[in-house]
Amino acid sequence: MDKGIVYLVGAGPGDPKLITVKGLECIQKSDTIIYDRLVSDRMLSFARPGAEIVYVGKSPERHTLTQSEINRLLVEKALKGKTVTRLKGGDPFVFGRGGEEAEALAAAGVLFEIVPGVTSAIAAAAYAGIPVTHRDFTSTFAVITGNEDPLKEDSSIDWAKISTGAGTLVFLMGMANLPHITKRLVENGRSPKTPAALVRWGTRPEQRTLVGTLEDISRKAESEGFKNPALIIIGEVVRLREKLSWFEKKPLFGKRILVTRSREQASVLSEALEALGAEPLEFPTISVVEPEDFGPLDLALDNLGSYQWVIFTSVNGVESFFKRLRYHRKDVRELYGAKLCAIGPKTREALENYGLIVDYVPVEFRAEEILKVLQGKVAAGDRVLMPRADIARKILPESLSRLGAQVDEVTAYRTVPGEGQGGRIAEMLKKGEIHGITFTSSSTVRNFVNMLGATDIKSLLGNVTVACIGPVTADTAREMGIEADLVAEEYTIEGLIKAILNYYKSI
Repeated sequence: MDKGIVYLVGAGPGDPKLITVKGLECIQKSDTIIYDRLVSDRMLSFARPGAEIVYVGKSPERHTLTQSEINRLLVEKALKGKTVTRLKGGDPFVFGRGGEEAEALAAAGVLFEIVPGVTSAIAAAAYAGIPVTHRDFTSTFAVITGNEDPLKEDSSIDWAKISTGAGTLVFLMGMANLPHITKRLVENGRSPKTPAALVRWGTRPEQRTLVGTLEDISRKAESEGFKNPALIIIGEVVRLREKLSWFEKKPLFGKRILVTRSREQASVLSEALEALGAEPLEFPTISVVEPEDFGPLDLALDNLGSYQWVIFTSVNGVESFFKRLRYHRKDVRELYGAKLCAIGPKTREALENYGLIVDYVPVEFRAEEILKVLQGKVAAGDRVLMPRADIARKILPESLSRLGAQVDEVTAYRTVPGEGQGGRIAEMLKKGEIHGITFTSSSTVRNFVNMLGATDIKSLLGNVTVACIGPVTADTAREMGIEADLVAEEYTIEGLIKAILNYYKSI
């Protein structure tokens, strides 16, 4: 049996993109991932298929496993030859008990590596617009545990020295002890007028920041119901927040939005949402796969010279068409005699990437509007090829046939239900942890409803903003019991983003 290894990985403060490149590589190659409470669920999506996922989170109320049990679990998995990632919030060596776990591994003769992470002591402060050092305010900062028992006779914190010994003080997980912390600091020489800030759920959509001074921050926290997980920042640098706050000013800050596109296509929408401050949560309700029977598509490819028109209705149709064309050792020269129509700018771009010039791109991307554009251009007797999805709407080919065209509608790809975890999403919806949902096709709507298995979908989405890419998708949503809150005027991802922005600006 090969020797196992344990990677003690810092997952960062919450924003999944703040993990290190090496940390991400460890997740992707591990047989087993053992993770904590403050690790984002999005991190786990990077695990390889079949990886064992073990939750060992601790909260102030209860521990799933004790620390000694976690130590034994790490040793046990590694001795079985497993590659293990121990995924910990922040940095494993900054109050993460990573040192204790490393000691246990060393004692058992288990190979291990430390992969540092971005600590919330710096990152959450930065996301709140507070630099822990600044040449005009302080050149020193200290990070201190905030959950030491205030009733201990012998504190491990030297309050007399720490109170005035560093310009910025950052206490981690200290909300329960906040009155005690502020009292000890003032008793030991820190001015009660010293600025103080609390940052809860730093770097995440739930981030909240509360600002005050040593003499009033405890009272404000109680009034606002501020609790862990949070950090406490003490020092003059807190004054900079008014000038440097950036994360909480993004237009979609605080919104967690479900992206239901296929995994292959979700990134464009996810990245656009993230740039505007939202947290995209990918839930692939569809997957694009090959046709069950290539026969009709292959026959069309063998006779491409006989078509006067080829109409592409999606990027998937373009990519699937040319993938099969290459399979038969053919290329774009086969299309020399045909006019090309692309439904939407992205479909046009996909064709242009193959060096083709598109003859017609309808202004609106509904079949009814496309027909208006093509009427008078497609002549009776013209042969029209439409390589598209197996479940595409029939309005366009049927309408072209009524104009006298001979339409060959062939399946270039199929859309099947995706691999998203419906149970987990349903639970998040019940808890109010999802604020918006995007639907980019009728199939994403249907599969979403089926994968959730909810009997009362309307109730489940009662407080969720539903965004549809166009009226056809919105009509399908309505048929499935979902009322769209907004519909893009331009039926593209860019149009959908614009509609979401305008919606949230108006409420």
